[in-house]
Amino acid sequence: MLNGLRIVVVLPAYNAASTLRKTVGEIDRDVVDHLLLVDDASTDDTVEAARGLNVDVIRHDENRGYGGNQKTCYRAALDLGGDVVVMLHPDYQYSPRLVIPMASMVAYGEFDLVLGSRVIAQNAVRRGMPVYKYVANRVLTFFENVMTGQKLSEYHTGLRAYSRQLLAALPFERNSDDFVFDNEFIAQALVAGARVGELSCPTKYADDSSSINLPRSVKYGLGVVRVSVQYRLYRTGWRRFAYLDVKRLEHAEDGDDLGTSHELV
Repeated sequence: MLNGLRIVVVLPAYNAASTLRKTVGEIDRDVVDHLLLVDDASTDDTVEAARGLNVDVIRHDENRGYGGNQKTCYRAALDLGGDVVVMLHPDYQYSPRLVIPMASMVAYGEFDLVLGSRVIAQNAVRRGMPVYKYVANRVLTFFENVMTGQKLSEYHTGLRAYSRQLLAALPFERNSDDFVFDNEFIAQALVAGARVGELSCPTKYADDSSSINLPRSVKYGLGVVRVSVQYRLYRTGWRRFAYLDVKRLEHAEDGDDLGTSHELV
């Protein structure tokens, strides 16, 4: 627990057996109340590895996609009574040691959503991020900031922390089952007036770390552009989109620019 709040960490997994032990081994389980892995019909022994590490497991009988996996993660985390929910990719690209600092930023009431940024205060390419992925990340992030009026350093991270209030308020079930789920979720959070923070997160790229291929990356990029344009159209009143019909959080002020972003380096 942190500040009397229950901490739940969710791991959306697909063929993560080779990196799972390293990931779980660096999570402070004296603070984390519940550690849950959702396996999206992996073809390796991810489930067996997780159970061997004393991690609770939910297994999909068929692959539901990255977004579909997260939907199960968040429903289960809320059912477990999580007050702060941290989503961490189990591919060991993101430092599990930052789970607790990120959870603290939410548990002590400063933010509703915290993103682990691979870009703030470090050279992601030098740490192993492929150059084309870095360039795409920067171009898409710039476009998203222009469309949303934010100043986030990265929208595409696999380390995120949420308040229970935010998860319960957003209709994330309406989002895509694919990778663009994350961007739709951020758009929803901004509409709700969420306080969004960032934490610098070192990135690790290794042969056993998962990564989507080029065609999937292109599809994802086009999806990001679509969501950004939809957000702008929704904000200006030109179009309505069902997944963006979100109620404002109770603490959101009417004068807020739908969620001011902050950075912690």
